[in-house]
Amino acid sequence: MHTLTDARIRASFVNTSLRERKELSLPDLDAVAWDDIDFLAWRDRKLPNVGYVVAIVDGEPVGVLLRRAEGSVRARPQCSWCEDVHLPNEVVFYVAKRAGKAGRDGNTLGTLVCSAFECSVNARKRPATAYIGFDVEAARQQRVDTLRERVDAFVRRVLGEG
Repeated sequence: MHTLTDARIRASFVNTSLRERKELSLPDLDAVAWDDIDFLAWRDRKLPNVGYVVAIVDGEPVGVLLRRAEGSVRARPQCSWCEDVHLPNEVVFYVAKRAGKAGRDGNTLGTLVCSAFECSVNARKRPATAYIGFDVEAARQQRVDTLRERVDAFVRRVLGEG
C-alpha cells in the first residue's frame, strides 16, 4: 500500500458525515509500515467500538467507518477477510453504513473481522508445508491476494457496487 496523508485519509471516507471525518482520530502515520499492509485499519482511541478501514480501490483510497456490533457469538468465528484458522486474536462483527442515500436511509452491511485488523499480518504468516514440493511462498502470496480481493469486495459493497 502506498503512503497516505492525514488529509487524504479524512477525505477518503464514503460513509461518514463531515463532522465524523473531522473528529476521527488517526493512527500515528509515521509508524505505519506501509509496505507490509494491504489496507490501513485501526480502532478509534476515544471510541472503542469504532474502527476505520482505508483500502485502495481503482487506485484511489476509500475509507469506511465500522461500528462493532453489540452482543457476542457462541462459537469462535473465522475472520471473513484473512480466513486465518490459527488466529491469535479475537474476531468481531463490524457493521458499516452504506455510502450515499442508501446509508442515509439506514442500510448497512456487516462482516466478521479480526478485532484489531491484524489481517495483513495473518495473511503473511508462513503456511504449513502441505506436501513435498509445496510452494510456501506461492501459498503465502495467494493468501495476501485473496485478502486484498475480500477487502476490495467489502468496500465496493459499501459503495453500492457489489
